[in-house]
Amino acid sequence: MILLFLCAVGAGAFYALPFALKATSSRDDIGVLTFPVQTQRLRVTVTADGTIESASNVDIKCLVPGGSTVLSIVPDGTEVDAGDEIIRLDSSQIEDELSTQKINYERALATKIQSEEDYAASTIAVQEYEQGTFVQELQQAEAQIKIALENLRSAENVLKYSERMVRKGFVTPLQRDADAFAVERAKLDLEVAETAKKVLVEFTKPKMMKELIAKREAAAAKLRSDEAALELEQAKLERLEKQLANCVITAPQRGMVVYANERGRRGSSGVEIEEGAVVREQQTIVRLPDLTRMQVKVTVHESKVDQLKVGMPARIVIQDRELSGNVVSVANQPEPNSFFSANVKEYATTVAIDGETKSLRPGMSAEVEILLADLPDRVVIPISSVVERRGKFYCWVEAGDEHEKRPLKLGATDDTYIEVVDGVKVGDLVLRNPRAVLAEARMEVTDGDSEDDEDSFGPAGDREKPSPGGPPAGGPGAGPRTTGPGEGGPDAQRRFDPMQFDADGDGKLSLDEAPERMKARFADMDADGDGFATRAEVNAFSQKMRAQRESEGGGPPAAGGGRPE
Repeated sequence: MILLFLCAVGAGAFYALPFALKATSSRDDIGVLTFPVQTQRLRVTVTADGTIESASNVDIKCLVPGGSTVLSIVPDGTEVDAGDEIIRLDSSQIEDELSTQKINYERALATKIQSEEDYAASTIAVQEYEQGTFVQELQQAEAQIKIALENLRSAENVLKYSERMVRKGFVTPLQRDADAFAVERAKLDLEVAETAKKVLVEFTKPKMMKELIAKREAAAAKLRSDEAALELEQAKLERLEKQLANCVITAPQRGMVVYANERGRRGSSGVEIEEGAVVREQQTIVRLPDLTRMQVKVTVHESKVDQLKVGMPARIVIQDRELSGNVVSVANQPEPNSFFSANVKEYATTVAIDGETKSLRPGMSAEVEILLADLPDRVVIPISSVVERRGKFYCWVEAGDEHEKRPLKLGATDDTYIEVVDGVKVGDLVLRNPRAVLAEARMEVTDGDSEDDEDSFGPAGDREKPSPGGPPAGGPGAGPRTTGPGEGGPDAQRRFDPMQFDADGDGKLSLDEAPERMKARFADMDADGDGFATRAEVNAFSQKMRAQRESEGGGPPAAGGGRPE
């Protein structure tokens, strides 16, 4: 029996020895996951959360100079027809000004009518004198001259008769002298009459014409002035009447009333549209969106924006409804940064929604997936299989009992797989979780090989010693950069995705797998408290953070979950 027991112990030790030796090697077979390299269709997309808006909004603005107060407004979300009253503004001050202006207008109208009469009278006065009074006075002067001539001729005949009678003794010399004086007086009367005509023609007429014409021109100028004043008063009156009409705002088209509330930055109170609110001139009070033409506005990280092109197809998920669309515009300037987004640059991108959109409402949340490329028959491996070291990428291929480290040349990627241009072939078995099972894959960048250092910085002897305040040890690949396909090389343009730390590839992120900067908020991400964060929980957490940032005045987070740290 003793001999049999010793034989059994020896046999057990013989079979247990290889396992004991394998447990102390650098490879840990427990939990090893492999993936056969294969070809498949690779759809490269960018996903972002956005907000639905109308592609054609009609802004209803306050057109009252100096602003006004909202007396009444239809409830937000009310559907109205064209011509329906939607807003009534305070018009009391305008009504007072309108009454005063009506008085000013009537006064200006009376003044203008009086000026018209004065001008007409002055015009008639000119014609009256030139064609009437002057002619009459001229005729009188000529008549006086003719009378004076006749008187002179008669006086001269009487004088001749008296001179003949004086020689015959029938008339006394005294009578002859009186007749001679009568001749001289007739001559004087003739000269006076001729002078009067000359004064009338040469002086009185020009003077009177100038005076009358001047009065006529002055009356014309006053008439023009009064006409301008009347036009001014009329314009003021019409402007006030228009302002009064603008106090009652009707819908220019059929649509749904959306209050143009504005939220301040960092949670501060902004513009709130309600009854009693004071609105300024040209301030948008409500909007009437065209519900038949809806679109989604998203923000895309700067690393992806260059890949976007107008016309790219997109898949839009709104609640449980899936729609299609296409990119219609990409902004050329980034959106303003919020306090929490730091230096993240995001560009507004608009995606038009195809098909029926009447059931959609502005402001609804939407998830947009834009198809950047559709690549058939690509050699792919899981993203979790790739490890980045100083800008180079590696995977581990199963080779018997060992795993061979292979450098990779990578191409496009989606959220799960990445194209391998060179480094592996179809059928190779690559490790899906190299960091979990290989100590070599878990090596920090600071422990990287000297060859990489030489490639990045030149021969070690040519480099100067880093200053205490210089870049972190390990070069640009160290420090805040996280290894793996999620950040580095061609994938360095990908946005931050917490699921990239799923080292065992089980589709869930554990607390141990999460980096140190995420552990403080891991409990917030693990909604069901089972110790793992699924993709859905990560997306929900990202949306929660996005809503929080937007409420604090920031923009939406980067696609793929934002920055939970």
